[in-house]
Amino acid sequence: MTADEFVRELDAQNQSLLRRLAPDDTLKPEVEGDLNVVSLLKVALKNEIEATEIAARWLVTTDAVDVKLALARQVGDEAKHYRMIAERLRALGGEVGSFNPLAKGYGPLFQYLDRLTSTVERVAAGQFTREAIAVVKNRQFIAFCEAAGDKETAAMYRDVIEPDERYHHELGRTLLLRLATTDEAQGAAARAARRTLELAEELQRAALTTAGIHHAPGC
Repeated sequence: MTADEFVRELDAQNQSLLRRLAPDDTLKPEVEGDLNVVSLLKVALKNEIEATEIAARWLVTTDAVDVKLALARQVGDEAKHYRMIAERLRALGGEVGSFNPLAKGYGPLFQYLDRLTSTVERVAAGQFTREAIAVVKNRQFIAFCEAAGDKETAAMYRDVIEPDERYHHELGRTLLLRLATTDEAQGAAARAARRTLELAEELQRAALTTAGIHHAPGC
């Protein structure tokens, strides 16, 4: 199939699987117990630092200038998000100075992405799919914040972070249209996207089961 047909089909498949990450019943925010905006923003810090680093690692190991520039934009945005979230955490009374989001190491999704070597796999898994997941999860988090009465955090995500993540996703779409032109490239991209979604679903299930965490931003 053409690159355009492939990208449209991959997007449709991703959206179908993404609905499992955000079924209607989990879109109803629950603000109970120890689960609060501060604890979820700490989860967000890990997601943002991992997103910053994986894009940076890929940036220096690709030769394609347009891919380098797309990754450079993402590195800057993710680092900006980290600083914004850290500042918001301080304003909410959360401890930031001594908090190390990578104290327990990198997560399974980061480790999977770090093993990808081809540009088409990286674009499909990282920008096209992971950023689509981030958009969905951020929408859930915005709803959570609004239900908790935290309008400022909700606005930060709605007005700055989510639009950036959507832009990264669209950059991924543009790059895939150039890269996914052969059966081999399309197969690699489809497998990488599918595994990214599988890992995100596994991580969400584990977070809910072991720590009672839901509505966390990012992925």
